[in-house]
Order: sequence, then structure tokens, then C-alpha cells
Amino acid sequence: MVGILLSAFSLTQVFLALPAGRFTEAYGLKRPVLWSVTAACGGALLATLYPHIVTLFLAALLSGGATGSSIIAMQRYVGRTVMGQTELKQVFSWLSLGPAFSNFLGPVAVGFLIDHGGFRSAFFVLATFPLLMWALMHNITESVISKASKDVRKNNSWALFKAPMLRRVLMVNLFLSSCWDVHTFVVPLLGHQRGYSASVIGSILGSFAIAAALVRLILPFFAAHLREWVVIMGAMLIASAMFGLYPFLPNPILMGICSAILGLALGSVQPMIMSSLHVITPDNRQGEAIALRLMVINASSVLMPILFGAGGAAFGVSLVFWAVATYVGLGSQVAYGMRKIDYDMKLNEEVKQ
Repeated sequence: MVGILLSAFSLTQVFLALPAGRFTEAYGLKRPVLWSVTAACGGALLATLYPHIVTLFLAALLSGGATGSSIIAMQRYVGRTVMGQTELKQVFSWLSLGPAFSNFLGPVAVGFLIDHGGFRSAFFVLATFPLLMWALMHNITESVISKASKDVRKNNSWALFKAPMLRRVLMVNLFLSSCWDVHTFVVPLLGHQRGYSASVIGSILGSFAIAAALVRLILPFFAAHLREWVVIMGAMLIASAMFGLYPFLPNPILMGICSAILGLALGSVQPMIMSSLHVITPDNRQGEAIALRLMVINASSVLMPILFGAGGAAFGVSLVFWAVATYVGLGSQVAYGMRKIDYDMKLNEEVKQ
């Protein structure tokens, strides 16, 4: 049941991603964000007023769709404010601090609130966060959206899949996002199985988020010296090792350390993925490319919790960790093929010179 609810969070993002990408291309940042804030607040308040399985499912649909739409709008906006591969890595490292901080604040705060005030208080506090987001960004000024941007709605988004390197980037993102989803989903199950409190489980997840935020804070200062495919391939190999080790850890402290190492690895990936995506995608199709990325990884997020939830119930949680370790380790070969992006960038710079 937990797996189904987590899948519902991703379900609307699968179907809304491409329309949201086109909507963002046509109207920019603020209108998509305003709709997202409204939906997210509505979903959390619905769960606050009547925390039933049906309303929780609806809340997951609303908040998931809101999250995906706002991410597309913000990533497109930020990617269009800079020039060059190094600046792209830097700006997406800064932007990715937001989700990393949220991944710390959410589990730790909610774990504390559940233990001391119940589920309704947790949902109510969560309902205030989107309002804070809107207060922070509603004064942002945007340039006028061009007619060419509005015409992008007539294009065939699936034609973007004809680019082999885009497919490779999306596949790598699929591998890594499934690691993130499985960690968020399975660690609470393992903690519950071992009798840990919600606060302890939230702290384990919080160590992951702190590490992810830390590495994203450091990345901008070393962006010029990093190669996307090297960082991504290394992250996949580390993630494979950590998932294989997790079931053998006997206490929350060691689990927290393992969670932090995993956070360092997976936290370094998103800026590299987004930088690569903007390099290989035409300027007038970047909103759709971001939407395709979100659609692919959320299709995985719909299936993975249900699949691994069923597997964990049937064969034990440890098997889920080992299956992911194997899956990601083998997938690192796909990341190795991304080295061609660096070669193409160097070639373009030489031609310009």
C-alpha cells in the first residue's frame, strides 16, 4: 500500500510532464509555478482534513503533479540564464541544493511531527511550504515569451528521442533516479522492520539529504574540472556498493553513514545530467527535453515502488537492496558512453576558435 501511494506521487508527473513542458515553453516560469503551488497546498490540506487512504491517494496525485510541473519551469528558466558548459554545471548545482535541503527537512520534520503531534499536524505543516516558495519567487521578472516559444506546442516531442545521446542521458537518469526512489521507499521499511521510531528513520534519510546538499554546495567550485560522464559513472558504482552493503548494517548509526555516502554519490548526479541535457538539446526544445526526462524517471517511480514493495513483501527487504545494487552496477556501462558529449563540446570550441 505504501508503494502504491508513492507511485501515485509520480503518476501524474508521467502524464503531465510533456503538457507542462509545452506550457512552460509558452508562458515561462511564474504561471506554471502558481498552478503548482495551488495544487500542492490543496493536496496537503486534503490529507490534513481527512487522512483516509482515498484522500491520501488524491493528495499524492496533486502534490506529485505540482512538484513535477514546478521543477520543469524552474530548470528551464535557470538553464536559459547562463552560457557555457561550466556555468551550466555551476547553476544546476546551486539549484539542486533546493531538493537536497527539502529531502532533509521533509523526513526529519515529519518524523518529529508524527511522533509528537500525529499525521494531521505533519500534513498541515507541509501545506505551508509551497506558500513559502511562492513568496520567495513571485517577484522574479521574466523576459517576454517569444512567439517562437509558443509555436513549440505544435512540434512532435517524441522526435527528440531520435537523438542517440539524449536517449543515453535519459537511460542513465532512469538508473539513478530509481536508486533515489528505492532508498526513500525501502529504508523506512527496513527501519520499521527493525523497530526504529519515525524520528530515527527520518534521521537516517536526513543524513542522505545532508550529504547530497553538501556535495552540491561544493560542486560549483570544481565545475570546470569535472567531466559529466566520470562523475555519473563513479556515482553509479558507489551506489551499487552501498546498496549491496545496506542489509548487513546492524544499527541506525551505520545505516546513517551508509545513507550519507549514498547521498554524496547520488547528490552529485543531477547537475551533471542537467548540464548534459542542455548541451545536447536545441534552445527552443529544452522545456520539452526536461519534461521527457521527468516523464521517464517518474514512469520508473510509478513502477519501482510497487515492484519492489511486492518483492520485499514476498522475499524480504534485503533482496530489494541487492537487486538494485546489481541493476545499477551493470547500468554504469551506459554512463561510460556519455564521454562523447565532452568530445563534441571540445570539437565545437576548436571550430569556433
